[in-house]
Order: sequence, then structure tokens, then C-alpha cells
Amino acid sequence: MPLVDWQMQYLVKEKLINGFWHSRTIPMNEYDIKRGHFEKIEGDKLEHLMKDAFGDVKQDGDKLWSKFGALDKIVVWSDGKKTLCVETNMNTKVDDKTATETIRQYNFFLEKATGFSAKDRRKRAKK
Repeated sequence: MPLVDWQMQYLVKEKLINGFWHSRTIPMNEYDIKRGHFEKIEGDKLEHLMKDAFGDVKQDGDKLWSKFGALDKIVVWSDGKKTLCVETNMNTKVDDKTATETIRQYNFFLEKATGFSAKDRRKRAKK
């Protein structure tokens, strides 16, 4: 089951017992793509969308890599026309402002890439 947005926020703010902040790798998540929405991300459109959300983007085969704010690494690829795969590595050593901006941009990206809002993705994850 994919992590929902509130879980991302929890991981950004997670703190070890000894008081040290740490980086956390989140396993690969699969997000459903809204019916008819794949045409908006096929080809190089997904890369342009990532540039809008995160800035610099690198391509390695069919996977796109970037980083932004608390995201040390975000890797995105499409698994057919119905699924968007996302793997992230979060840096929890950031201030609250950076964490909030990172989550906002991550949600912006997922909404544009999948066609589903955070509320819709949460509902679909519960199924």
C-alpha cells in the first residue's frame, strides 16, 4: 500500500530517540493515473512536469531523477498507462519551512502527474 501524504510529512519530521535527525528512504510507491490522464505525462511531458516542480532533472533510461528541499532523491517512472512509480529519499535534517515547501511541491507534482488530488490519492490508498 503506498504511503499517503500525511505519512510523508511524518517521515520528514521523524526524530531519533538520541536527538539526531536522519535521512529516510521511502520504498517505491505506485500511484494510479487517472483515466485519460496519461497523455499529459507521456513522452518528455513527465520530464517537463518534474522540472516545473523540482528544477533540475536527469534521465537514466526510463527513470527520471531529481532532488528538491528535503527530497535528497526522487526517482519517477511510468509503469504502463495506469501507474506512476515514485521512489524518494527524505532528508529529515531540514527546518520546518523547507519540509513544508517540499511536501507542497511533492503534492503539486503528484497531482499534475496522476490527475488525482491528495484527498483522492488518500481515498484510493485506503481501498
